[in-house]
Amino acid sequence: MSENYPRIPGFRSAAAFAEYIGNLARDHFQLDLVVDDRPLSQAEGSPLAEPMEVGNWRIGNRWCIQPMEGWDGTTDGKPTDRTIRRWEHFGLSGAKLIWGGEAVAVRHEARANPHQLCYRPENLDGFRVLLRTLRDAHRKRFGPAALDDLTIGLQLTHSGRFCCPNQKGKLEPRIIYHHPVLDAKFGLNPADDSPVLTDEELAGLVDDFVAAAKMAETVGFDFVDVKACHGYLGHESLSAFDRPGPYGGAFENRIRWLCSIIEGIQASCPRLKIGVRLSLFDFPPFRPDPEKTGGGKLGPGIPHDYPVPYPGFGCDRMNPQKIDLSEPLAFVRHLYERYGIRLFNFTAGSPYYNPHIQRPALYPPCDGYQPPEDPTLGCLRQIAAMRQVKQALPQIVAVGSAYTYFQEFLPHVAQAVVRRGWTDFVGLGRMVLSYWELPADVLAGQPLQTKRICRTFSDCTNAPRNGLPSGCYPLDPHYKSSMEAGLLKQIKQEIRIRLGGRDEPEPQEE
Repeated sequence: MSENYPRIPGFRSAAAFAEYIGNLARDHFQLDLVVDDRPLSQAEGSPLAEPMEVGNWRIGNRWCIQPMEGWDGTTDGKPTDRTIRRWEHFGLSGAKLIWGGEAVAVRHEARANPHQLCYRPENLDGFRVLLRTLRDAHRKRFGPAALDDLTIGLQLTHSGRFCCPNQKGKLEPRIIYHHPVLDAKFGLNPADDSPVLTDEELAGLVDDFVAAAKMAETVGFDFVDVKACHGYLGHESLSAFDRPGPYGGAFENRIRWLCSIIEGIQASCPRLKIGVRLSLFDFPPFRPDPEKTGGGKLGPGIPHDYPVPYPGFGCDRMNPQKIDLSEPLAFVRHLYERYGIRLFNFTAGSPYYNPHIQRPALYPPCDGYQPPEDPTLGCLRQIAAMRQVKQALPQIVAVGSAYTYFQEFLPHVAQAVVRRGWTDFVGLGRMVLSYWELPADVLAGQPLQTKRICRTFSDCTNAPRNGLPSGCYPLDPHYKSSMEAGLLKQIKQEIRIRLGGRDEPEPQEE
């Protein structure tokens, strides 16, 4: 881990943390962030407990569970006991918006892992079990009336460049266009056009999304998320500046494929609501600095060399480490005005090539790099972008991301940004793998269970990167005592040794 940035548990009071984060927000993002002194309970009128009306349905509070696939399904895409356990935890969390549960591939070839859930007609009963498990857990924990304002979606995805459907670690990419940096980074031959989806193939994939949406409607999900984030196919389609034909070049062409999916779902499933999870901005891929890698550690992240204009969505193409939200705002506005979509979930970047942008952490994933900046800045960058979106489009209902790194002060920040209208919902991802009841504890006015707070050890990423199920191996007893925990520890030690280090102890909870 980097020793250059303060650890969140080192702040012994909310006031000390608030002063630190407030200074960072002002100096780096011209953001007047005032962190609340203490989180209020529901009985005390917490902003996080306020319901939200979205069209003709009601969401009971401002906590959202982000989609997190565990890559622990069967090879034919059905849930396993571990998948069911995770969905039970979502129901116990107390959050009233469950965004998609996890990413579900719309066909086998679209999977990012051979154990990712995927749509098949014969898998319908497995999704019924997941939905029933979540609802039953929520009802038993919070009472029968609690189901009245619980909203559950299913995220639909095609993994695109990161398809890995048949063999762990063996990419079988399908891409929108050849990328000048990502092709080389992930081993694609820029002269080989076989991975590039044709116009006809893209049009055909629309039918796969519609079929999966029909399944979600039949099972009883409240909405589906058409995934457009993190470098997957929907996200990549938005940056196809140099692709010829109807799906590339001009802005209206680059949004065409996602809009076609939305049109198809609305035509076939008129009662099913639609949300969109969107990477608001993207930066070039980063890599560990080779001059500072060694001694068992990865170097800090530095960007790969990149050409300009750079094919990035939500960045200045001539200076792609600078955010430009003009096109993302235009896209969101179009979805709202043309299709009536109000529910959006905003994130950034990709876990595959710039994780410090998407998922700030002090301990990097084993295939990543040391943080090139204070990870707190990565969280604030997303908060600042989210605020800009809400100022420009106050009529949409938005979920913000990148809050887990705030750790014990997460509720203080979450309450502040919701109170000021910078976001409507606060999304929790990694935190829920170790401490799934955090929203319920906050709303009940209970002290946080500090031994269960995510410290961004990144093992929920390290495990699937090395062919193991995702989960919180340091803090969740189920994974901590599993056979896979020993395998993961051995894999990480081998990586450290390969980087020129020694056999070192694992990081421990604070």
